[in-house]
Amino acid sequence: MGRAADALRASPLADLVRFDQSLAPFSTYRVGGAAEAMVEVDTIEQLVELAMVVAEHDLPVLVVGRGSNLLVADAGFAGVAVQLGEPFAAVEIMTTGGVGPAMVRAGGAARLPVVARQTVGAGLSGFEWAVGVPGSIGGAVRMNAGGHGSEMAESVVGATVVDLQAGVASDWNVDQLAFGYRCSAIAAHHIVVQVQLELEVSGGGVEAGEAALSEIVRWRREHQPGGQNAGSVFTNPEGDSAGRLIDAAGGKGLRVGSAEVSTKHANFIQADPDGSADDVVALMRAIMTRVHEHSGVRLHPETVLVGFPETGFPEIGYPESGAESS
Repeated sequence: MGRAADALRASPLADLVRFDQSLAPFSTYRVGGAAEAMVEVDTIEQLVELAMVVAEHDLPVLVVGRGSNLLVADAGFAGVAVQLGEPFAAVEIMTTGGVGPAMVRAGGAARLPVVARQTVGAGLSGFEWAVGVPGSIGGAVRMNAGGHGSEMAESVVGATVVDLQAGVASDWNVDQLAFGYRCSAIAAHHIVVQVQLELEVSGGGVEAGEAALSEIVRWRREHQPGGQNAGSVFTNPEGDSAGRLIDAAGGKGLRVGSAEVSTKHANFIQADPDGSADDVVALMRAIMTRVHEHSGVRLHPETVLVGFPETGFPEIGYPESGAESS
């Protein structure tokens, strides 16, 4: 056992801790190593207690949502992984009687497809895009997740955030969240416990919303692979798409060990059952190098990488000199 395990074993949270917990089941890649300790919390009070332990012992902390944008090294994570329990998955919709925008409160652990379907069922529009994203609301805020021409920044008006280093819960407005392309001001030591969304009343009613959901699901099944992947691997350079660049460089079908670039969508990496997270990262290196050599564009990972050497990302795989754009 390491420092994290020893600290939590002696804490009031000991009964909530799973030691040497594999994180593969908590990632849509279904690969990767174990966390030294993992805690699932059901209350803000438990989060604050955990924060006190983290601060006192200066422990590394990893917030785990649905794992749809996460890759943990095969060597694992020498710290505390924390996940929100079911009480943080509640969704509350405050309708307005058809006049003006409606407010939605969603817990940080709420699944994006669930929120999309519930809001459509309440006659609201603006969150249909999320039906095909297998992530959590909290993780989506941190990454400013998006798709189909929309993103979290378009509907989020505020969030309740716990600082796991300071043990403080506070309300952040949209300016404090500072959304950017696939990023926000939410740091690795923050955990989003609730989000406030502002959505419009659908002019076409529930039927129009359900039709939009069906079309989005159909499009994703037609254009994106299923199986063990974490969605888009690289962010899109301005004015271009990572998938097109990888395809143009001959990257489709490229394989390193147990990881392969999808032949259906070049910005997806598929991991084999019982595969290796280190193989996925090695394939990312190969893709980045290939695209840079072919087009001069430096791709940057969208995937959150945990437990890998920090040096080299996001510049990993590039030669020391050469053309650069984006």
